[in-house]
Amino acid sequence: MVIFDPKPVVLTGRHVRLEPLAWAHAADLRRAGADPDVWQFMPCGPFREGAGIDELVAEALTQAATGVQVPFAIIHVDSGVAIGSTRYLEIRRKDRALEIGWTWIDPAYQRTAVNTECKLLLLDHAFETLGAVRMQFKTDARNQRSQTAIARIGARQEGVLRRSLIMSDGFIRDTVYFSIVREEWPQAKRRLQDMLKPG
Repeated sequence: MVIFDPKPVVLTGRHVRLEPLAWAHAADLRRAGADPDVWQFMPCGPFREGAGIDELVAEALTQAATGVQVPFAIIHVDSGVAIGSTRYLEIRRKDRALEIGWTWIDPAYQRTAVNTECKLLLLDHAFETLGAVRMQFKTDARNQRSQTAIARIGARQEGVLRRSLIMSDGFIRDTVYFSIVREEWPQAKRRLQDMLKPG
């Protein structure tokens, strides 16, 4: 049996390459995260100065060093520039389950193939290489666009944790949970692949 132990890895698609997050990505990420709208539904930010992004990178690298999370930089293949970040988190090795989250992308690359391909790469690696049985997503209940995008890739809504997180502006959010389980992955994979077909 394959041991379920997510580790830093490079995952490459046609549009994006996911690389283990490193300080070398920080300058690009400062630019990618400069727009306050990026952070509207995130539990941190907005970051008006580079120091905020540096703190976020430092926190992610600390989580990586302890094996609690696996953070990635999202690299735009054509330009070689880091345009955002995403993570494996809530890693439950015994249960072969984890979450994809902390995803943020430069607004110039939103509503493109970037996020779809990120999800395909991360899900494919988790289910087919690591042997995951469950993948989880969560989002702010106010973020209808995110909920629609998560459902569109084949994830099922499981429920809402009410008043579950205090945001940086003091708002107490409800959190919507979604999942894809192993038996649903083949259909979800085909859906993601179809979404990425040109034209």
